Amino acid sequence: MKLIVGLGNPGTAYSFNRHNIGFLCINHIAKSHGIALDKKQGKARTGKGIIAGIEVLLAKPQTYMNNSGQAVRLLMQKYDLDIDDLIVIHDDIDLPFGKVRLKQNSGAGGHNGIKSIIDYLGTQDFVRIKIGISRPQLEDEPVEDTIVDYVLGDFDTEDKPVLDDVIQRTGDAVACLIREDLNTAMNRFN
Repeated sequence: MKLIVGLGNPGTAYSFNRHNIGFLCINHIAKSHGIALDKKQGKARTGKGIIAGIEVLLAKPQTYMNNSGQAVRLLMQKYDLDIDDLIVIHDDIDLPFGKVRLKQNSGAGGHNGIKSIIDYLGTQDFVRIKIGISRPQLEDEPVEDTIVDYVLGDFDTEDKPVLDDVIQRTGDAVACLIREDLNTAMNRFN
C-alpha cells in the first residue's frame, strides 16, 4: 500500500489557500479514481482505493500544517508502512507558480509541514511532490509576515487555469510514481 498525503489546513476558511494545494490535489486524485475521503483515522481524513493497480491510502491531515507529522506517523504505524511507501504533496514558495518538482531525501526547505513530518518520522528520505506557488512580492512589511499572509491567502481568479493544470499534472505524477518509479516520474514531470 502507498500512503499519499496532501498537506494543508483543515476548515473551509483555508480551502483555497495557496498553502492548501496538497489538499486540492488529494481531492482531485480521489475524485479521478473514485476514492471517497470518508474516514477519520490517525488524525487525518482518509480514503482507500486503487491507483495503477496498487492499493493506496489518500490522506489529508487534520492537525494543521505545522503538526502534519503527527498524522503521517500515526497512519504509517497503523498500516505498518515503510518510508518508501510515503508520497507527500505540498506547496513550495521557491518554485514558480505551476511548476512541479519531485524529490526524495531533501530537507524541509523552510516548510513547517515537511519539517514536522521529518521530525515525527526521524528521516527525510521520503518522496515529495512540490508544487510551486512562487514567492510573494515584498513591499514594506516584514518578510515573515508577508510570507505567512501570502501562503494563507487564496489563489487569485486569474490563477485558475494554471492551478487546474498543475493539479492534473500532480495527479498524473502520482500515478506514474505508483506505476513506474521515481526516476521515470522525475524525468517526465520535473
